[in-house]
Amino acid sequence: MKLLVRCAALLLALGLAGPQSFAQGLAQGYPNKAVTVIVSFSAGSSTDVVGRIVAGKLSEYWGQPVVVENRAGAGGSIGSAVLTRATPDGYTLLVNSAAHTINPAMIAKLPYDTARDFTEISPLVVQPNVLVVAADSPYKTLADLIAYAKANPAALNIGHGGLGSGTHLNTEKMLTAAGVTATLVPFKGTPEIVQAIFSGSVCCYWLPITAGIGNIRAGRLRPLAVSTPKRSPMLPNVPTTGEAGVPNADTPLWFGLWGPGGMPAALVNKISADVRKVLADPTVRERLNNLGGDAMDMSPEEFSRYVRAEIIENRRVLSAAGVKPE
Repeated sequence: MKLLVRCAALLLALGLAGPQSFAQGLAQGYPNKAVTVIVSFSAGSSTDVVGRIVAGKLSEYWGQPVVVENRAGAGGSIGSAVLTRATPDGYTLLVNSAAHTINPAMIAKLPYDTARDFTEISPLVVQPNVLVVAADSPYKTLADLIAYAKANPAALNIGHGGLGSGTHLNTEKMLTAAGVTATLVPFKGTPEIVQAIFSGSVCCYWLPITAGIGNIRAGRLRPLAVSTPKRSPMLPNVPTTGEAGVPNADTPLWFGLWGPGGMPAALVNKISADVRKVLADPTVRERLNNLGGDAMDMSPEEFSRYVRAEIIENRRVLSAAGVKPE
């Protein structure tokens, strides 16, 4: 009889504390096997490079393999969709870029709800795009470019990396903030746009700094402005858009870490704390700085608010530019 009472009491205690105790135990023992990190863009992309740097250091900290799996396509939404089908136990994570918050304004029938089907864990890195022109361009400053656009509506041909890309968003936001129009020309990617600048087919492009720093330093491209609120240490003499006379045009390129929706808070906080340690590591910071990136530092709650604010802002910018989800 006493044994039955004790068993009943134990089961009752487990029932009362069950979910919370289970989640805390899961977090304390995490990870005890390999973790898969889905990267939503192709190998060699900025998203991939940042994801692999972080994944490599996490593997050292955790003493477990952290396996990067590239699932590129559809502006990063293919990789995001894969994550939503994973168990929310922390063993499948996602590294994506700001495209995660652009897609809701661009893709009418996403296979997921961006605000509901993901758990924000931590931002990773922010870096600038750089507005570049050819070295022999008549535009010496951003003010020169805007003055020409005002005097000649839609006459400028500006390249971008495809509808809904970060460079497209960057261009639309700059034009809206400056109150000018231009002809936007989509390309498959950065190499084609750079060649179009050299040939004179387009006048300029918001070039991701990691892809453009070589041509800038070699003097083949002239930088006019960076898209971040502060100057880049890699280009300390290049002004921000605000400093160059176009306020409210900041469009930083950033990357973050997500889990599937419904992850326990204790587990989210554990992974977030470990990622923040990684980003504070001197060797990691040096590698990221050499790529033109700055580590970001937010709690999961702060990152969640940031993501939702970005979704709203990107919808506003693209709607003002007349871009409708397709």
